Amino acid sequence: MKETFIDVRAWRQFVAVAEELHFGRAAIRLHMTQPPLTQAIAQMERSLGVMLFDRTRRRVALTPAGEALLPDVRDFLERAQALPVRARAAAAGEVGRVRLAFVSTIGFERLPEWVRDFRVLCPQVALELVEATGDVQRALFARGELDGGLVLHSPGAAPPELARLAVAEEPLVLALPASHPLAGAPRLDLAQVLAEPLVIFPRRIVPSLHDAIFALYHAAGRVPVVAQEAIQMQTIVNLVWGGLGVAWVPESVTQFRREGVVYRAADAFGLAPGKARTKAVKAVPGPLPVCETSLVWPVGLNNPALARFIDFVRDRSAAG
Repeated sequence: MKETFIDVRAWRQFVAVAEELHFGRAAIRLHMTQPPLTQAIAQMERSLGVMLFDRTRRRVALTPAGEALLPDVRDFLERAQALPVRARAAAAGEVGRVRLAFVSTIGFERLPEWVRDFRVLCPQVALELVEATGDVQRALFARGELDGGLVLHSPGAAPPELARLAVAEEPLVLALPASHPLAGAPRLDLAQVLAEPLVIFPRRIVPSLHDAIFALYHAAGRVPVVAQEAIQMQTIVNLVWGGLGVAWVPESVTQFRREGVVYRAADAFGLAPGKARTKAVKAVPGPLPVCETSLVWPVGLNNPALARFIDFVRDRSAAG
């Protein structure tokens, strides 16, 4: 069956006649004369193949088909009228969709606040969230299935093929079982800690940070004894609780309170994160590593809603 096209103006004419039930009054309302209006309605009925109005010399009434059609046409016209406003809002990033991946560390505190506040600011932008490690995110970007991602890496080592905005920098802290002899020590000897079995994420997850941790061991003349690898930071902490070893984790992971696990910061070694050690610490070369979180997205991606989210995150990051 051939598809019938009827333009918006004709539907407005139908609604005017349906509401006035008088061609003369409807014509005045539409700022036109009656004969063209009568002809337009007749043409619409021929195109649809149904009668919309019963006409006599005395009265005009909707047919059952016209009565059934009227609510849908009103809804259609209301939505059509809103289209220009919606188009401008979409161009401004106030309407749309952002497919956003994130690593678990940013999900402990910052991301929930960002999502909550951004939804208040831009309620018509749908944030579709998926938790994914850096290697998974790069694959999703390659397939065009992501608009943006929050990734963890060593400072300055974000994926080079993606545009980025640094949003957070934090030190690594040591997670160890509460029952471990070092857990309650007022001061930790870094050389002694580096001799402990290590629980760590696979290198493919965050290569730059994995290499930075290993470099700390190598600088001290040690080879890390990897007791177990795990992908998620929560799992790593749980494995530490199980006594498999110690782990270096981003400071944000301390938000994950696991009874039986103690977190020790750089000052427990007489160190500042990412800076040279004090003389009180044995001669173990190098500072403790720090890590960075960046918001990344494909270069040249044209998504106004994503641009709006990037600006929002930039402002929030600058504000601390």
